[in-house]
Amino acid sequence: MTSPSDNRIDSKFRDLRERGQKAFVAYITAGDPSPARTPELVWALERAGADIVELGVPFSDPLADGVVNQLAAQRALEAGTRPSVVLDILRAIRVQSQIPIVLYTYFNLIYAYGIERFCLHAYEAGADGVLVLDLPPEESQGETGVGSRLGDGSLRRISLVAPTTPPERLPKILEKATGFVYYVSREGVTGMQEHVATSISGRIDLLRKQTSLPICVGFGISTPEQARTVAHQADGAVVGSVLVNRIAEWGKDADLPRKLEEFARPLAEAIHS
Repeated sequence: MTSPSDNRIDSKFRDLRERGQKAFVAYITAGDPSPARTPELVWALERAGADIVELGVPFSDPLADGVVNQLAAQRALEAGTRPSVVLDILRAIRVQSQIPIVLYTYFNLIYAYGIERFCLHAYEAGADGVLVLDLPPEESQGETGVGSRLGDGSLRRISLVAPTTPPERLPKILEKATGFVYYVSREGVTGMQEHVATSISGRIDLLRKQTSLPICVGFGISTPEQARTVAHQADGAVVGSVLVNRIAEWGKDADLPRKLEEFARPLAEAIHS
């Protein structure tokens, strides 16, 4: 287990900067196609070149997610995946991997589990950061806020910035952000897109003026060409739905980890190039 001072996310971005590379952040849903197979998929993504894994905690009402990730959450829930099971998955991953892991989740799950208890158990199980999709900064402080439970630095708090975020609101969002900033490249929900948004460069420039944290761009990146374009502008590219879609397609295949590794490798190469 890392200590707060040597969080895996921070260490990974330092290593990437030293090598002159950008981060490949891969998203999959924990428990899809089953809790037992998720560690194999994380290890496969790491072999393919993923630098950070976002592990989605399945939720019955994933309002920020498109149909691909919604169906993945449904499959995971039907397979018996609950927050406590996700923590078991994390422990299994850590048996043979130290890849940085961010839990991608919704606040209702954390609240129901117990905010302080969730943060403590997630850290002890091997999580490095938490991205809470539906928790605005105005609601994340004080006695009931998850932000106050991340204050000891054990978990990095990944903050979302949208294309529609007013410039005057950025300081409030960025004030408590740690690890990296997740810039949502377009309006709407997650899902594969044919083109990368043209506004990314200007928004990243604006963010760089207000934070020294790495900036990773996600929502809609689905090809090596798109990933390369984004990586040239940002500090990392987040690829999710296209990986989740392949898991849906190959979920019953005994060779699923190998197939996912082979599919993800060109994405990693494009981002690192």
